[in-house]
Amino acid sequence: MAEEDIELYPMGAQEIRERLGVSTQRAYILIGRRDFPEPWRQLARGKVWRSTDVERYVRERERRLGTGEDEAE
Repeated sequence: MAEEDIELYPMGAQEIRERLGVSTQRAYILIGRRDFPEPWRQLARGKVWRSTDVERYVRERERRLGTGEDEAE
């Protein structure tokens, strides 16, 4: 999927969890990593990220995992 095909919308931790197919705990671990994108905004209910930033992270992470470059988790 090309980045221009991805609709821009805010994603909170729950949406990120669903997109990555991981547990809530695992989502928060990933969100806390230094290679995860910075939040786009801080709202009263928590941080939100741009969907395009999250999708870029997913693509890059898949590439790293495929080549064995990703750091230990």
